[in-house]
Amino acid sequence: MRFKQLLALSTSLMIVLSFTSCGTSTAVSETQTYAWPLGTSSPEDTVTQIYAEKFAEEVYELSDGQMVIQVYPNSVLGGDRELLESCKDGDIPFIVQNTAPQVTFLPDVAIFDMPCLFSTIDDVREKVDNPEFMDKISEVYVEGGYQLLGYADQGFRVMTTNSPVYSLSDFKGQKIRTMENSYHLAFWKCLSASPTPMTFSEVYIGLQQGTIDAQENPYEVIVSNRLYEQQDYVVETNHLPHLISLVASDEFMNTLTPEQQEIINQAATIATEYARQQSDDRIASRIATIEESGTEIIPLSDDIREQIRDAATPVYDSIKENVDPELYEIYTKGIL
Repeated sequence: MRFKQLLALSTSLMIVLSFTSCGTSTAVSETQTYAWPLGTSSPEDTVTQIYAEKFAEEVYELSDGQMVIQVYPNSVLGGDRELLESCKDGDIPFIVQNTAPQVTFLPDVAIFDMPCLFSTIDDVREKVDNPEFMDKISEVYVEGGYQLLGYADQGFRVMTTNSPVYSLSDFKGQKIRTMENSYHLAFWKCLSASPTPMTFSEVYIGLQQGTIDAQENPYEVIVSNRLYEQQDYVVETNHLPHLISLVASDEFMNTLTPEQQEIINQAATIATEYARQQSDDRIASRIATIEESGTEIIPLSDDIREQIRDAATPVYDSIKENVDPELYEIYTKGIL
């Protein structure tokens, strides 16, 4: 069944449910109820799911139950690429996903792939919440056929491995799984590692069978997928923020009334703050789970992080050449 058929079926179902019975007669509720799908490729026990569900909950509450969003996790409606394509076409009104897969569709989103740019996740949030930056990055989404509703996060991405890393040279030769993102591949090559793109569903088995030595993800993903079971070390590279975007189809949003659009935007703002707080609250427990398993966590010194940043200069240069100059200037202002 195509997504537009699913959308039509969902809406029709909610219209039917808005009928009320009184004796043998049937009356129609004065206000029509809408139901729309939201797709993610993430498991249920993640901040991504929390973000999506909180957004759906707030939309329902703010609309007095007239606007219903059904969340479909675990790639039920497709993987990241399929979700992006379907959202752009208006088949799926809403998606929640990491920004890295969006670079193929929205090249300027590569601005978030600049390694070791921020020291804390609060610094990242302050930057993306800056009105000047948000206005500029929102234009990128609109030009691509989307509307950006907000960015939450799952903290920073870190490296898990079976070989400890105490110096820059310790990255050399490590077969590390990355997403299919050219800037991510380039970054690990700059560290003399051996990056290998791999579908995420194959990562656990790849680590188990030794096809790969290492992988990189936020703590949330490492624990929810039990990747630490196959790794001896977590190296706190904190090389990239793991931003989670809440995105709507521009085509779909333009069919809504101003009042409905306001509800969507208000719900997104509430959900974004809630998801960020949940991320902060959950990281400590995720670290505890990893440590209790016997996997060692290795923090990196500021000196090594500076060495990593220097080694990654070609990635910075490449991103600067390929994204909007004004966007680059706003994002790096006060940092580079």
